[in-house]
Amino acid sequence: MNPELNGKITAMKDGVAQDTEHIFNEDFWNSLDGVTNALDNVDARTYVDRRCVFFYKPLLDSGTLGTKGNSQVVMPRMTESYSSSQDPPEQSFPMCTLRSFPNRIEHTIAWAKDLFHTYFAGPPEIVNAYLTQKDYLGSALKQFGNEKQTLETLRDYLQADRPETFDDCIEWARKQFEKQYNNAIQQLLYNFPKDSKTSSGQPFWSGPKRAPDALKFDPSNPTHYSFIVSAANLHAFNYHIKPNNDKNYITSVLDRMMIPDFKPDPGVKIQADEKEPDPNANAPMDDNDALDAIAKGLPQPKTLGDFRLEPVEFEKDDDTNFHIDFITAASNLRAENYKITQADRHKTKFIAGKIIPAIATTTALVTGLVVLELYKMIDGKDDIEQYKNGFVNLALPFFGFSEPIASPKGKYQGPNGEVTIDKLWDRFESEDVTLQQFLDDFKKKGLSISMISSGVSLLYASFYPPSKNKDRLPMKMSQLVETISKKPIPDHQKNVIFEITAEDETEEDVEIPYVMVKLQK
Repeated sequence: MNPELNGKITAMKDGVAQDTEHIFNEDFWNSLDGVTNALDNVDARTYVDRRCVFFYKPLLDSGTLGTKGNSQVVMPRMTESYSSSQDPPEQSFPMCTLRSFPNRIEHTIAWAKDLFHTYFAGPPEIVNAYLTQKDYLGSALKQFGNEKQTLETLRDYLQADRPETFDDCIEWARKQFEKQYNNAIQQLLYNFPKDSKTSSGQPFWSGPKRAPDALKFDPSNPTHYSFIVSAANLHAFNYHIKPNNDKNYITSVLDRMMIPDFKPDPGVKIQADEKEPDPNANAPMDDNDALDAIAKGLPQPKTLGDFRLEPVEFEKDDDTNFHIDFITAASNLRAENYKITQADRHKTKFIAGKIIPAIATTTALVTGLVVLELYKMIDGKDDIEQYKNGFVNLALPFFGFSEPIASPKGKYQGPNGEVTIDKLWDRFESEDVTLQQFLDDFKKKGLSISMISSGVSLLYASFYPPSKNKDRLPMKMSQLVETISKKPIPDHQKNVIFEITAEDETEEDVEIPYVMVKLQK
């Protein structure tokens, strides 16, 4: 488009993230004068924002959402950053509605997307944690709660439902169809029959509550068959089993299956309304003997060698991975249960993928707002009042501009009086000295360190026994990190970040910046 830029643009196709820091390393960031963002998700924006703060780089962030658009200016040691504030949480549907009483296709799609995670993402991650984390059942499991659910997941995915062939995957998918679209509906109608009344005498199944009907599996029904094919292939993906789309083969496996009749359980309780307390919230504690029996029956991780499951990461834009196929089929079967108008694959992808069409006019306007701030940045303006964050909505129409919020400041009492710090942009920098020297250097600043950590490793604490700290005091900070974390510092990394807790001259705990220790490489 602009021939004057020929040879002046370096295109890099790698994602900018923590796992590519060997590519987008310190030399890369230090070579930049500033950064402009054109990202489509919060995680990526937050990561780039943190990098810009760390390397003191100006950032011009912007985004569009249909007719809405915004631009934000982030200037080192002047403004707050993108991560300093958060958008309000997205509107979600009541769980009671999704679980038992959907009345819109958006409800069934949200339910189907949750089912996708429940089948193909969450359990493989739990299994892999069990196989790789030391004493997972003894420590991590109790820490996270839901012991029974987790143990049952491990039992099902490592034993009861572990497939050996694609035939097993087809059979598993068929059982899930029966469980979700027949058995669950029969149980719901057992708890709340179609002629049941509320406490006020009104019909229970009225207003937004639609009385469902259980489905009878029909392999000739395209939606029924699509559920089986997509679920079986995704289950096979979890277990590294070769996929299969052969209709004759899949149908032959389905034909020989025997599905037992379902009998509703009188002991099952179902929440009737979001405003009422969940009847399962005060359920009796899990039977420890039963939990121990499940745990003892699990295969020991060492007996499985290198066996791992492959979690599915939802990707809406690949039409061959069965993700949208599964969500479409699962949602439409649920809609069939409740006599809700079904959605085609395109609409399902649109809703499940949270796709909002881009509008060229909004994009052009926001680009203009960013360029206006870029002029100011290049001009070197150092007055925060000169910069403006922009907010627009062409549908109203609305155009608003505000001065960026200044970065937060803090204070502590040093040996020579009060010291003011910028809580966002300031940091302490140190050479790779010994722990003893590190403590002494901060003592000279009027700060008595009580704890030092790096990542998840606690490296020093004043309450540790003297014998424990004695071994660590002569170590260099880099050696200390590697010793305690039991991980080497990557070769491309030129510094290590430390978080410290300290008291100032008044013996009060103070909030102070992190410390960057520069490595000698």
